[in-house]
Amino acid sequence: MESLTIGFAICGSFCTFSKVLPEMEKLVEKGYNVLPIMSSVAYSTDTRFGKAKDFTDKIESICNKKIISTISDAEPIGPKKLLDALIIAPCTGNTAAKLACGICDSSVTMAAKAHMRNGRPLIIAISTNDGLGINGKNIATLKTTKNIFFVPYGQDDAKGKTNSLVADMTKINETLKSALSGQQLEPILLN
Repeated sequence: MESLTIGFAICGSFCTFSKVLPEMEKLVEKGYNVLPIMSSVAYSTDTRFGKAKDFTDKIESICNKKIISTISDAEPIGPKKLLDALIIAPCTGNTAAKLACGICDSSVTMAAKAHMRNGRPLIIAISTNDGLGINGKNIATLKTTKNIFFVPYGQDDAKGKTNSLVADMTKINETLKSALSGQQLEPILLN
């Protein structure tokens, strides 16, 4: 399995970047060929969590590859069958909604759409403030879609942000292994 090519797409849930990058490093250390993909917002936005250039430099250093950050660069993923699996971590509520509705307007949604045409696993590590609210229907739609698997998730702040859901990013590798075997890692809902 270590010779497989895994796409690793990152969306703008900036508060989770510090948890996601070590998981990307673990995949590379295991010998996976990791192709980094970032939404244009994640690729170019400085936030209180860090400067965009620091994150992009770190990601390119981990993967030893240039980041795909445009729709046109992501489009060949499907026709060329570049990926054995695609991970979206973090996957924002915005991206989940777009995937559930078939909207393709970013490098990440294009990568997912292009990849899914090949019937290969798409792994979603959700991170959204409205997963138990209006975005719940989109998560449910994705959960019932063939070849989509979720990194186990739960409420990250049940009292302060009652609708917020976030994946346990330390379970990305385990979820990937299960997804490559066609199985959802269980339990999907964490306490």
